[in-house]
Amino acid sequence: MNKQKIMGVINLIHETDELDKLTHGRCTATVPFGSRYRIIDFTLSNMVNSGIQEVGIFVHKKYRSLMDHIGSGKSWDLQHRQSGLFILPPITDDVQELSRGDLFHFYQNRDYFLRSKPEYVLITRSHMVCNIDFRKVLDFHLEKEADITVVCHQSTEPVLGKARKVRMDGSGRIVEIQDSYGRMLSDYSNMEMYLMKKDLLMDLVETSLAKGQDHLVRHAIFSKLEQLNVYGYVHDGFLAVVNTINSYYGNSMKLLDSDVWRKLFYEPGPIFTKVKDGPPARYSPDAIVSRSIIANGCLIEGTVRNSILFRGVHVHKGAVVEDSIIMQNGVILPNSIVKCSIFDKDVVIEENREVKGVSSGPYLAGKRKVI
Repeated sequence: MNKQKIMGVINLIHETDELDKLTHGRCTATVPFGSRYRIIDFTLSNMVNSGIQEVGIFVHKKYRSLMDHIGSGKSWDLQHRQSGLFILPPITDDVQELSRGDLFHFYQNRDYFLRSKPEYVLITRSHMVCNIDFRKVLDFHLEKEADITVVCHQSTEPVLGKARKVRMDGSGRIVEIQDSYGRMLSDYSNMEMYLMKKDLLMDLVETSLAKGQDHLVRHAIFSKLEQLNVYGYVHDGFLAVVNTINSYYGNSMKLLDSDVWRKLFYEPGPIFTKVKDGPPARYSPDAIVSRSIIANGCLIEGTVRNSILFRGVHVHKGAVVEDSIIMQNGVILPNSIVKCSIFDKDVVIEENREVKGVSSGPYLAGKRKVI
């Protein structure tokens, strides 16, 4: 793919967020995932691996942690002056304007689109965690002579998380899209990835806003399925929709399957993240670890089973962690038991405590909490 062919847009405006305490002080895009990554790492890496060298991130709220994580974009080789990474915050602090849809914010930053050289624009969300080659999406788009190509995923199993459903005809053209609360019977989920010509996007922005409509999918695409050639490209790799607590927990647990881990993190390209130097994990002679992902900097003196531990977690002697996710710098003190739980960074479990999730979902503890 010519790197000037497509510009990438990661749209964080009004992104679905039902992650409770995990997004109390951060946006969905920077929620930790998979022991040392953030959710946005997957979208960024997919774009870079596909030859996209101009990426704009439309941020909305709670984006301080995003700025810290992304930095100049160097970890994704996006620090270049000519193209590179652009973070586009709202240009207003008016509450009413902040509440408006993504088309309004695209219009406020229309000079960014007009000055960009690529002919096509790929608009994505961050909460669709996958490993995909967008060059194949462009080839499909050109072959079908599509106006808009929507990346979809087919699965007969219920989706963990909230995702729109789509229905296609025999040629692959999308004839109906419904929001996640709709009753459409379809095996195809919308992955919230839209490829189109930049000129078409600008036309949709202006014509929709002129009618008082300011949401890209609901207004500019839903209402024009009969007028435009909107096709569905089916991604056949692993997909994790991460925008609810149960979907975060369930999809995280899937990573313990080595086949899922390999497909998500290495096929068709590697997933990059912000590099943090640190010592390797250490295990005491009494440590017992099975079917778990342990990040660097951890110290394991107790028992860890079927769990994901982020950097710097300390499991003391006699402590047991099962079916749980412990984020950065968590501490499980001696003789405590943690099961089916999610702990945000810096959570400390005192000695001789027992913390368990329930059948309706995992136990969740926010940042810097002592239990």
